[in-house]
Amino acid sequence: MIITDTHTHLYSDAFDDDRDEMMQRAISQGVSRFFIPAIDATHTQSMLQLEADYPEQVFLMMGLHPTSVKENYKSELQHVEEMLAKRSFYAIGEIGIDLYWDTTTLEIQKEAFKHQIKLAKHYKLPIIIHCREAFDDIFEVLDEVMDDDLFGIFHCFTGTLEQAQKAISLNMKLGIGGVATFKNGKIDQFLNAIDLKHIVLETDAPYLAPKPFRGKRNESSYIIKVVEKLAEIYNVSEEKIAEITTQNSKDIFGI
Repeated sequence: MIITDTHTHLYSDAFDDDRDEMMQRAISQGVSRFFIPAIDATHTQSMLQLEADYPEQVFLMMGLHPTSVKENYKSELQHVEEMLAKRSFYAIGEIGIDLYWDTTTLEIQKEAFKHQIKLAKHYKLPIIIHCREAFDDIFEVLDEVMDDDLFGIFHCFTGTLEQAQKAISLNMKLGIGGVATFKNGKIDQFLNAIDLKHIVLETDAPYLAPKPFRGKRNESSYIIKVVEKLAEIYNVSEEKIAEITTQNSKDIFGI
């Protein structure tokens, strides 16, 4: 069984004390593909080191996280451009809009989002969307820039069935993680109305640990709890969930 974690921050300092052990726990569970989103320039070196340490399992993205869109966002976007010109990445991400922490940066968040979508189209890469309390703004941008070259993943999808269908209509797959296991997560109530071909798995480690680890540090091995939950929701085997979602990840990332 090959499981793909399409979104995991394994370079986080939350793993500094036991990163190798954490990686081995995941690999022993069948998690052998880890896609690593960027946050900002301060994390680039840690990401590159992680890839060097696990060249067969780790696949890097490049981008500017919306909560890192600050006064210096233009220099951060320049860093993204320089890295993309220097070497290959598997996606532009994570990018998007986050209005949970700060609504005053909405306009520059939109600007950074659109700029990075252009980069994704130029390099023919998927986009990995971060959306927090910003579905309307995200969809407004996507509707504006939508064409056949735009595709990707709605990371950590926590919206409604209607929003899920809208995201899928915009050529996005849904990143499903620990929230699907939460009692109040709600997405488990309609997920079986979404064809599995539109679903990929993720942890967002070290955040959003699934039950029974909720509130603790998340890690990629815990993705098995998401596999178990989806097998229950879709009434298929865990092996089938792993097989279909890994194929979906290959369709997105090209590897």
